[in-house]
Amino acid sequence: MDISVLIPVYNEEGNVTPIYAETKEVLEKTGKNYEIVFINDGSRDATRKELEGLKENDPSLKIVELNRNFGQTPAIMAGLDNSSGEVVITMDGDLQNDPQDIPHLLEKLDSGFDVVSGWRKKRKDSFLTRVLPSRIANSIISSVLKVKLHDFGCTLKAYRRSALKDIRLYGEMHRFIPAIADWNGAKITEIEVSHRKRKCGKSKYSLARTASVLLDLFLVVFLSEYRTKPIRFFGGISIYSFIFGTLTFLAVLYMKIARGTDMTGNPLLILCVLFYLVGIQLIALGFLSEINIRTYYESQDKKTYHIKEVI
Repeated sequence: MDISVLIPVYNEEGNVTPIYAETKEVLEKTGKNYEIVFINDGSRDATRKELEGLKENDPSLKIVELNRNFGQTPAIMAGLDNSSGEVVITMDGDLQNDPQDIPHLLEKLDSGFDVVSGWRKKRKDSFLTRVLPSRIANSIISSVLKVKLHDFGCTLKAYRRSALKDIRLYGEMHRFIPAIADWNGAKITEIEVSHRKRKCGKSKYSLARTASVLLDLFLVVFLSEYRTKPIRFFGGISIYSFIFGTLTFLAVLYMKIARGTDMTGNPLLILCVLFYLVGIQLIALGFLSEINIRTYYESQDKKTYHIKEVI
C-alpha cells in the first residue's frame, strides 16, 4: 500500500460522507494505491451507520471501531496499527482540514523529508478561545522542544512509516510526533495548509485541553532527555536539594554561634532536615528508575539507538 489516510472521528455525523468523498477524489488523482481508514472513537450519534453505508459501496474503505471514546491520540494509534501504507497521512474528520492539501504534503515528502506538518496560518476559529491559546502553546512547545514548527496541533500531517517506527502514543502526544521523530533522526518540515470553518457538529476542544497538552509536554521533555538515564534527572535535583540543605544548616549554625538562637526551636533546622530527606528520596527514586528502564529495554530486546542504514 502506498498511502494510508487516517481519519479519527467522534460524533461527526454529516461530516464523514463529504470528507470521504473529497479525500477519495484527491487520492484517485495521485495514481497510487491507497486506503482510507476511519477510526470511530466511540461516537454516540449516527457516525457508525453513515460509515457503514459508505463501506457498502467501497469495500476498500476500512473502519476501525473503538469500544468507547478513548481520545484522539489512542484513535490515531489504532489507525497506525491497522493500516499498511508506506506513507501515513492524518487528518481531522470535521471538514476543517482540506484534502486538496494532500498532494502538496506528498510532494514535500518526495523532496527528501520524512515528516511534513501542516500549518494553519489562517485559521477559521474563534481568536480568543482557540487561536490565541494555540499560538501561546505552540510558542512554548517549539521553544522547549527546540523543534521549529508553528502549528503542532494541526492534525493534517504526512509521515513516512519508517519515521513512525517504535513510536507509541499516550495522553495527547499525537501532536508531538514530529518532535519525537526529529529526535530519532527524521527530517521534518512544514507547509501552509488551508483551514475551513466547521459546517456541522460541535468542536471537541476546550481551554482545559491546553493544560493537558502542557502537562504532556513535560513528559515528552523528560522522555526525550532522560529516558535512558533517569538518574541524571532525579540525581540532579537531589544535588540541589543537598546544597540547599547544607546552606540552611550553615545558617542555623551561624544563628546559634553569632546570635545565640536556640537550634531546636529554629524552623530553618526543620527545613534543613526536609531538604536532606528529599535529596535522599530523589536519589533512591533515580536508582529505582534506572533498574526499571534497564528491565524495560532488556526484557523486550529494545535498543537505545536507531539505525538509519548499514553500508
